[in-house]
Amino acid sequence: MAKPTKNYVCQSCGAVSTKWAGKCDSCNEWNSLAEEAVTAAVPKGMGTKKGRSLELVDLSGQSHERLPRLVTGIAEFDRVTGGGVVPGSALLIGGDPGIGKSTLLLQVVCALSKKNARCVYVSGEEAVDQVRLRADRLGLGQSPVELASATSVRDIVATMEDGGKHIDLLVVDSIQTIYVDNVDSAPGTVTQVRTSAQEIIRVAKKRNIIVLFVGHVTKDGQIAGPRVLEHLVDTVLYFEGDRSHQFRILRAVKNRFGPTDEIGVFEMANEGLVEVANPSALFLSQRQADATGSVVLAALEGTRPVLVEVQALVSVSPLGTPRRAVIGYDSGRLSMVLAVLETRVGLQFSGCDVYLNIAGGIRINEPAADLAVAAALISALNNVAAPADAVFFGEIGLAGEVRQVPQPDVRLKEASKLGFGKAIIPRRKVVKEGRKPDPLVVSELSHLQDLADLLRDQGGPRRAIA
Repeated sequence: MAKPTKNYVCQSCGAVSTKWAGKCDSCNEWNSLAEEAVTAAVPKGMGTKKGRSLELVDLSGQSHERLPRLVTGIAEFDRVTGGGVVPGSALLIGGDPGIGKSTLLLQVVCALSKKNARCVYVSGEEAVDQVRLRADRLGLGQSPVELASATSVRDIVATMEDGGKHIDLLVVDSIQTIYVDNVDSAPGTVTQVRTSAQEIIRVAKKRNIIVLFVGHVTKDGQIAGPRVLEHLVDTVLYFEGDRSHQFRILRAVKNRFGPTDEIGVFEMANEGLVEVANPSALFLSQRQADATGSVVLAALEGTRPVLVEVQALVSVSPLGTPRRAVIGYDSGRLSMVLAVLETRVGLQFSGCDVYLNIAGGIRINEPAADLAVAAALISALNNVAAPADAVFFGEIGLAGEVRQVPQPDVRLKEASKLGFGKAIIPRRKVVKEGRKPDPLVVSELSHLQDLADLLRDQGGPRRAIA
């Protein structure tokens, strides 16, 4: 038997070191190296035994069996996964503690179990009775879901390979609590997470079982464990939202069987997570139309247009270094927009505190939000309300130019459905003949100076400062 050796593995990035250090050289994380035992053995099939020749097939060939997607009936979940979950696929869902990951997956397995799919829910964090209590609270206590409380990969794999009745879907809650008994390290370590996931996914691919892993996240919001875990699975979903808000966003950041950056919107209620069919109306339900520093952004999340409120507050700073506070938007991009407004338009933000917020708890990452952010900042600085019935979208360049963004027609159509009458957008190319007219009045801009002039001319009344 090979002699076990000791290595030190970073619990943040998975880098291996032969000696302990206070800081990981790969990811620069402090106090992340943990000691793990490694058996120096020759991998199976790589010793003196000769490998077998692979069976090669044509790209144009067809599979022996085409398995259809399993549609859960929860429209927002099906939208994010690309129209349902694919048999034999592995999905990883991460999110902050208490955000509702276990609640969502329990609703998913209960919905599928009512469609004659055999669903197994394995919890490594809760007892069976605790899962039953949550199901009763959600009104799902009579669903034909099979429960188990286990943490051993050996037991889970034996259940998956049981020939008595085929499993259609398996939930593992969570992957950080599962362990392989022949690996000498604690559950949740990089080696255990990687080995456990590999073994479960291997059996799932072999037997066409859908596996849903729940993953913990780090303080930075990334899924804990080695990065290879996200490469092993077919789909990575993040469950986002502020626990002080009732809204939850399910976002796909990787999907081998559907579009990425697709989102599903849920509302946390007493009966669990409720789908939000029209998130734009929900995000704008509490907007004050005549407030300064408030504009509406027509964003695009995946294939879904979403209208959200962008709020800005600019106040004179008593500090030598003014504050820049951002919620729901990239702080680096805010600094760029402020620099362009100061340099190219002549507005002064250097002596002011700047606060920016995307209302509703949603996070916007696309560059099309630049024009709405700039409009909110100009409105807040001049204390003049922007047009209440206008939407904004467009990308800003460092020269102050306003650049085009993808799918403007989809954004305009969504704004028209919600009753908006104006849109401030980048200047488009020459309009082709036969093109349908815009559903609302469009003002096209080519430079940020045009935006400042338009807000001065068409803006609402100046608000009195109390």
